Amino acid sequence: MKAIVFTEYGTPDVLELKEIDKPIPKEDEVLIKNYAVSVNDWDMGLLEGGDLINRLLNGILKPKIQILGSDIAGRIEEVGKNVRRFQPGDEVYGDLSGKWGGFAEYVCAPENALALKPASMSFEEAAAIPQAAMLAIQGLSDKGQIQSAQRLLINGAGGGVGTFAVQIAKLHGVEVTGVDSPGKFEMMRSIGFDHVIDYEQEDFTKNGKSYDLILDVKTNRSIFDYTRALSRNGIYVTVGGAMGRLLQAFFLMPLISIISKKKICIVALKPNKDLAYMNELFEAGRIKPVIDGPYKLHEVPDAFRRFGKGVHKGKLVITVAHN
Repeated sequence: MKAIVFTEYGTPDVLELKEIDKPIPKEDEVLIKNYAVSVNDWDMGLLEGGDLINRLLNGILKPKIQILGSDIAGRIEEVGKNVRRFQPGDEVYGDLSGKWGGFAEYVCAPENALALKPASMSFEEAAAIPQAAMLAIQGLSDKGQIQSAQRLLINGAGGGVGTFAVQIAKLHGVEVTGVDSPGKFEMMRSIGFDHVIDYEQEDFTKNGKSYDLILDVKTNRSIFDYTRALSRNGIYVTVGGAMGRLLQAFFLMPLISIISKKKICIVALKPNKDLAYMNELFEAGRIKPVIDGPYKLHEVPDAFRRFGKGVHKGKLVITVAHN
């Protein structure tokens, strides 16, 4: 089978299209013919190997996992003898974080990492959903306790998490402001953002406006800057970003809560937890993934370069095979 492989840490230049052996499923796994996969921050972090945590997880000097890609969608070809939920021919999707292997024509996955794909959902749409939509739901609902008539700000709003989050927030009747670059503003307005802020021209933490809830995809500034932009009893939720800033938020959460009555939360992703809910919203026409691409398997290095520049709109998706 064909796969995008990397044997050393580095830039997207180290990604290579190679012919490798087709994987064999274990007793509790299924073999999936992969039709689509999307790019996530974790893929980029593992590729670059830029921080100690990534190196500890995936090899200090060389990567142990050599095929990236966690958000996949495809059709089951074979099931292990202990698999009960699925059978050959089922169309499935899910987040394979920790196992990876998505940038390939075939991938093995444990059955508990998968959900059935609705027939009305394309493989590309399915591959766009798992990680970004779970972060959006768990950030807004589980941690953010979103309520109607609130003012929500999303920092890093034009990527995968932000484009799902605004659609979910609108179901609650929330006023949504998005912070990103002007090249994404037309798309952002079309999916429901009430206000947009160019992060290069305006600092939302210093413009005097306040928000009941902030969902942060970037976490690229001091936690004290964010709390300044929160209204009384407001909630700040981060779903990822710079490790130093995340650690600062973690250690200062209790102090900020005591001093200001404002709440700081960090989402620890629960993969695939809300896929059934996403299926319901999709089939009801209330959620539509925003897709950048799709690209082809041999174009994965170019897709990673685009992702690294931060200019993509919604989720960067790769079509691995045509249905």
